[in-house]
Amino acid sequence: MASDLDRKFDETLAAVTGPGGRIQVELDAQGRPFVANFPGTLPALFRTFCGLNAQTEAVVAGSERLTFAELNSLSERLARALAARGISKGDRIAIAMRNCPTWIVSYMAALKAGAVATLLNGWWQSDEMAHALDLTKPALALADSTRAARISAANVISIDVDLPIEQALAPLLEAGESDLPDIAPDDEATILFTSGSTGESKGALSTHRAVTTGVYTYASHLLTLLSILESEGRPPPNPPRTLLSVPLFHVTGEVPVLLNSFVIGRGMVLMSKWDAGEALRLIEKEKVTYFVGVPTMSLELMTHPDHDKYDLSSLTDIAAGGAPRPIRHVERLQKAFGWAQPALGYGLTETNAVGCSNFWSSYAEKPASTGRAQKPFVEIAILGPNDAHLATGERGEIAIRSAANMKCYWQNPDATKEIFTADGFVRSGDIGYLDEDGYLFIVDRKKEIIIRGGENISTAEVEAACYACPDVAEAAVFGAPDERLGEVPVAVIRARNALDAESLRDFLHATIAAFKIPARFIFVDEPLPKLGTGKVDRIALKALYGR
Repeated sequence: MASDLDRKFDETLAAVTGPGGRIQVELDAQGRPFVANFPGTLPALFRTFCGLNAQTEAVVAGSERLTFAELNSLSERLARALAARGISKGDRIAIAMRNCPTWIVSYMAALKAGAVATLLNGWWQSDEMAHALDLTKPALALADSTRAARISAANVISIDVDLPIEQALAPLLEAGESDLPDIAPDDEATILFTSGSTGESKGALSTHRAVTTGVYTYASHLLTLLSILESEGRPPPNPPRTLLSVPLFHVTGEVPVLLNSFVIGRGMVLMSKWDAGEALRLIEKEKVTYFVGVPTMSLELMTHPDHDKYDLSSLTDIAAGGAPRPIRHVERLQKAFGWAQPALGYGLTETNAVGCSNFWSSYAEKPASTGRAQKPFVEIAILGPNDAHLATGERGEIAIRSAANMKCYWQNPDATKEIFTADGFVRSGDIGYLDEDGYLFIVDRKKEIIIRGGENISTAEVEAACYACPDVAEAAVFGAPDERLGEVPVAVIRARNALDAESLRDFLHATIAAFKIPARFIFVDEPLPKLGTGKVDRIALKALYGR
């Protein structure tokens, strides 16, 4: 039975998105809803909402503060400078930086110049960077000095992001200015990278329509919640501000946090790296109202020894995404931040972060669920044999359909064909079911993927990195539960020569990102157990060593 909040939300959302509402919804050629009265491209989104929110403080980064108008002006100049350097519509521009104002302006400028913003994982090592660059062949790579050192391409420009942004961008702006191209909603906009069960990262390519649909999906739901609060006579006491602590190269950082902030006029307080103590200080100092991160991050806010030293009363919403949040965390969250509303989201890189959401009292009532489909823009299906849509309560693979779905995997038609169903749903690789109220419950994972604190890790990739060590005879990697990170990779190793965990860990540090390196190494003398197919029996190994 639908809760009072769900009924009120549905009624208010219908008014917000219905005839005469603030958001006008139409269907695309595939019958998928999209917002028709908001800008359909990212350059138009930036120009429109930076104009509407011109004097609002958009970015706080240390001592640097920029309004939305300043972001728009700087990105316009940089876009024209990129065009003067020969960047053409459809070229890829890779961005590899820590969270900083220069990342945001570079992203805006690349899109305004008609390029495809190609977001490199800032934690990658040289081999991982090389794979992404070889796959996408960007015309230009913009990187901070730390990431530039990991990129061997000749077309990389190293930017000193510790300088004030005008000084940081000065070498790029010297190119002069050229005209910018016209951009259409169906033009290609972004490439984000996702780890697959087969190993190397794939590039999820999205159009402007897909990305903006993802943004407006979140914006419409926030407008609905705001309308509910206002109708109850309890509007938010502080202007919206978010702590931008998740990486901008992740879809969560890019779509619901960064881009959505332009639409709703929300200030962004940037963190270059996660530190729970610093986060608490910034929440008090900058009167942050909204926090989102992987569940590990909110757990660290709750348990930090300085938690009670700060005034955190401005914080009204604490959301999580990227990984499951244990039910026990929800209970602890309500005790530690009794005045703040909890929320949880579920989406994919391939869906531009849209999928399901669970919030406020509904989340407290169903803390094991990742929520309902983000209507009217999202459909959730549970797939059975031959992609048949299963009934309420039946378990199958979760699939998502919306106009926010990516276009394809970059230059990978086989993987693209595999992830899309014939009726346009994206397969998630997760197993779950829908209850009678439409709430989604995730119960298992179909792919050989480990989610460590919100970072997807391919077991095949980590195993391949282990096998590159000449002293490894056999390797198998699986995920084991972890109270703080959700799960962590564990490697079972049969060595051919003398080998210990420290030596293997040092070897792996040179080839894969630190978050992919197993938390535990288990060395065995006997050959690893095999299935009838000859593959290593991970289930048996997990049963033996996964606790």
